Amino acid sequence: MSSLHPAAAGLDYFADIAKHSAALAEAAESNLSAQIEHCPGWTVADLVAHVWQVHWFWTTIAEQKLTERPDGLVRPPRPSDQDLIAEFRAGALAMIEVLRAADPDTTVWTWAPSQRNIGFISRHQVQEAAVHRWDAEHAAGRACSLDVAGSVDSIEEFLTVSVSSVTDQPDEPRPDLAGMLVLVASDADAAWTISDAELPGTVRFERGAAAGRPSIRASPSDLLLWLYRRVALPVDPGAGTAGSPAGAAQSAEQLVERFRHLCFTD
Repeated sequence: MSSLHPAAAGLDYFADIAKHSAALAEAAESNLSAQIEHCPGWTVADLVAHVWQVHWFWTTIAEQKLTERPDGLVRPPRPSDQDLIAEFRAGALAMIEVLRAADPDTTVWTWAPSQRNIGFISRHQVQEAAVHRWDAEHAAGRACSLDVAGSVDSIEEFLTVSVSSVTDQPDEPRPDLAGMLVLVASDADAAWTISDAELPGTVRFERGAAAGRPSIRASPSDLLLWLYRRVALPVDPGAGTAGSPAGAAQSAEQLVERFRHLCFTD
């Protein structure tokens, strides 16, 4: 999809990155030793250092307009815990400044074969900051609901570049979806139907909800977090074809599991 979903109208990538980065830093500031539930082995300090390095990496790509995979980049050393939050805040602001000043159509290397330009970096960094902001808030014992516009656009971006597709096939064969799965954003007038694409082990999506198909219905925030395996959500089996309610439920769960195997991002 080349245009923003109507439910994401008015989305400002740079404002969202700034908002989520600031909230991440605030949640982490006095909690660096806490564990991150969904990143096994990581503390909050490890999480902040990870996102700090992600910001540095994409700032470098955009600023130097690198068009080849930057395997030779020398990464800066991790800041001390004492300096980590300040360095993270500065790095986030620096990345936003570079991205805001750049032409989004400028060609650069990205890991997404279908979009290798600075616009991809700006768009994807919204969900990078948002999901890890949620991680930091969760580690601090805080409830966190992500905004509607950013979540809707991030869901659509995930379904574009973070699943096995005709334009981005996996290195090794993966099972077909063998069905349709519907995601419904319950309070945003947004839905997506995911189905098999023309090549084995690839999928595509369309806006809108196919009737009678297994579906997952939740807020845009929870749908995005479900895609990133942060929250569990029930699947409605729909009309079902397995002969019984129990069989339909099992078939729907198996469909979801096959979809999981077609996703590139944990």
